[in-house]
Amino acid sequence: MGSNLAIRLRQNFGLATGIVLFCVVYLGYHLSHPKGFSSAVLVQNSNEVFTLAMVAMAQTVPVLMAGLDLSVGALMTMVDCFASYLMTGAAAGTPLAMDFIGIRLTFGTLPGGVPGLLLGMLICLGIGTLGGLLNGMVVVYGRIQPIIATLATGAIYIGVALHLRPQPGGKIDDDLNWALTNSLGEFASTVHIFDDGAASWFAPLAWIPTPFVLLALIALVVWVPFRRSVAGRTIYAIGSAEGAAYMSGLAIDRAKLIAFTLGGFFAGCGGVFLAIQTSSGNADIPQAGAYTLNSIAAVVIGGTSLLGGTGSAIGSIFGALILRVISFFFRIFDIAPLLQPLFEGLILLVAVSISAVRVLRIKNTLELFR
Repeated sequence: MGSNLAIRLRQNFGLATGIVLFCVVYLGYHLSHPKGFSSAVLVQNSNEVFTLAMVAMAQTVPVLMAGLDLSVGALMTMVDCFASYLMTGAAAGTPLAMDFIGIRLTFGTLPGGVPGLLLGMLICLGIGTLGGLLNGMVVVYGRIQPIIATLATGAIYIGVALHLRPQPGGKIDDDLNWALTNSLGEFASTVHIFDDGAASWFAPLAWIPTPFVLLALIALVVWVPFRRSVAGRTIYAIGSAEGAAYMSGLAIDRAKLIAFTLGGFFAGCGGVFLAIQTSSGNADIPQAGAYTLNSIAAVVIGGTSLLGGTGSAIGSIFGALILRVISFFFRIFDIAPLLQPLFEGLILLVAVSISAVRVLRIKNTLELFR
């Protein structure tokens, strides 16, 4: 029993390190916070973490195949802009129309109320998923390295976002915004379930932030089954040794297409939530770039190797949590904005070094690819 636990810890050293590091920094954050540990603080933290966690999960999939996706931030931003049009919740419905090179294109009208909101959300998630599929098709059929292919598609997604939202704007349904960016108690009260959140059995759960529940559901319902699937295992095999995976008869191209498509879905989830959180859409190019770079940092901090073959999207979630907690400290200690990148870079360097400490213990460099 003890030997099995030791083996599992050794195999998941990066993930375990990320979890321990998060617990330490988050405990320090709450000890330093003027309000301490409270539901309001936890809700605020969860809102700021969710989108980065989704983008980090989107980045994890290509990294597991020893690639990088430079379009995740741009794709998330494009979906955010689409959501600001499609998730208004207008009672009269939402017209599907756009101007393209001077031509007015009309595609119908979304129904009003909750059905329209749900349909608009599904369309936005579908757009993100299709964007990921496009990335995969360019990589697989174009025989282009992922970092180059996604650099090009990312520019396309940002271009579409700028066309949709030259200026920040749009509107998200107020009830949807309130329900998904607060605690479970407020969610139940808004959607009128569990006696509007007043049920006695529900009271112990009412303080939990809704974004954390959504994040856990996506990880458990989407990522865990995927990792255990044939396609999921093939992705790990591609990252470990693509040549060996091909010689073993694994469906390499299909696995890559599925991987990038899944990454697009995760980025779409992040874009939808960002629109809900801000109640608007914004084609912010610096923001898109920052999310992409932070997603790579979160993946590495969470224990996923840039060489491919090892790691997990769960670890990337903890990496995103660590990054956000670092930014929380800046607010508490009132660090000057010009000094924040310096401290953030130093802390990230330490965190990444801790996650990569196993490399220093390896004598045979071939072990790096196992």
